[in-house]
Amino acid sequence: MLKINNLHASVEDKGILKGINLEVKAGEVHAIMGPNGSGKSTLASVIAGKEEYEVKQGEILLDEENIDELAAEERAHKGIFLSFQYPVEIPGVSVTNFMKTAINETRKAKGLGDMPAKDMLKLIREKSEMLEIDRKFLSRSLNEGFSGGEKKRNEIFQMAMLEPKLAILDETDSGLDIDALRIVANGVNKLKSKDNAVIVITHYQRLLDYIVPDFVHVLYNGKIVKSGTKELAHELEEKGYDWIKEEVNV
Repeated sequence: MLKINNLHASVEDKGILKGINLEVKAGEVHAIMGPNGSGKSTLASVIAGKEEYEVKQGEILLDEENIDELAAEERAHKGIFLSFQYPVEIPGVSVTNFMKTAINETRKAKGLGDMPAKDMLKLIREKSEMLEIDRKFLSRSLNEGFSGGEKKRNEIFQMAMLEPKLAILDETDSGLDIDALRIVANGVNKLKSKDNAVIVITHYQRLLDYIVPDFVHVLYNGKIVKSGTKELAHELEEKGYDWIKEEVNV
């Protein structure tokens, strides 16, 4: 599904990614861990096509198609979803209306008409019930006055509605208490299927108790320096990142 070959990327002429190689197949969950400043969020942003990042070398393939030249919106229409570490507030635009617009824009990009209102309402009802989201929540302005947990739950709701091929969760556990973490993780687990894939970017092993990864990768100084199973995440929790740094610097 996703294949990254020798990816080098920079922001404001500062090199951040220094040769990333990664393959994510349909049905898989990959966790990317690493210390602050290692390039985790940059990798998520580059895959999603955020324009402030410049790819210097390498390629990103989605379903064997090179997407390097595609804008973020075009990548989203092709099925890439990025949950933001700090979701923006949009006063005056309800959660429901935002989702209607997003879905219909994606349909338009595929040459389809707007989703009929009754189908849209049915979809909203199904997904909100699945994620234990109150109807009143859906009429609130997008992220305005939301708690950290509500913002993250809203992003998982967006993911549920859009049904992306590849969901990238950038530190979705940041600032969540244990109940909110469980609700968000349960939502992600319900949305996993053999036809989609998830990349989870996190500092902490605790999220991976709820969203169990098939593979764990350690990003350090712009490179993936170690990969393994979920046991690697437990090892990082016990030892920290210093032993990884020592191995790399040997």
